[in-house]
Amino acid sequence: MDILLVIISFLIAMWASFNVSSTFKKYSRINNSRGYTADEIARKILDDNGLYNVQIERVRGNLSDHYDPRDNVVRLSDTVYGKTSVAAIGVAAHECGHAVQHAQGYTPIKIRSAIIPVTQLGSQLAYPLVLIGLIMGGNSVLINIGIWVFVAVVAFQLVTLPVEFDASGRALKTLEDSGYLDREEVKCSRKVLTAAALTYVAALFTAIAQLVRLIAISNRRN
Repeated sequence: MDILLVIISFLIAMWASFNVSSTFKKYSRINNSRGYTADEIARKILDDNGLYNVQIERVRGNLSDHYDPRDNVVRLSDTVYGKTSVAAIGVAAHECGHAVQHAQGYTPIKIRSAIIPVTQLGSQLAYPLVLIGLIMGGNSVLINIGIWVFVAVVAFQLVTLPVEFDASGRALKTLEDSGYLDREEVKCSRKVLTAAALTYVAALFTAIAQLVRLIAISNRRN
């Protein structure tokens, strides 16, 4: 049963990835009526929030956009930077939403940042610890440590949801309230950001499925 859950989660993740790619591609064909580029909109949003010190850079890749709080920079991918599509502008505005979250001390993003180191360890060590524990004759200490460090991965994915949904909400509100996009264009951007949000829902489901599998492996051994 736990294997079936993992397979289902994998299929959901594949669908979510395909959905965001196809949705972005679809709305990349629709340009905004005001002629703004995504990086121009990003600069306007940052300046509107007093974030004049946050830089905007171009980064290679497809949808590799992100906000880096360490370097205080919004990085926009080749498929977004300089583009005038409603899809590109939605993505750029979303990343600026993360910059605003950091500046305002948004609680969920502070929690996510705090558990990143544990999450990285959990994703790398959980299965090896459980397997070593099983090889050592069912060493419950190692198995339980492996399970608990993977709980941090699930917690990270869980707290990521409000962070991502809030960033998208900020982005869409700003785009409409500031008049950077008209109402119909905002609806298109919303569809792109909704598709992107579903990838995080899929990631949470996948993490939960993996945790269930780890617990099932431990229970079967016991």
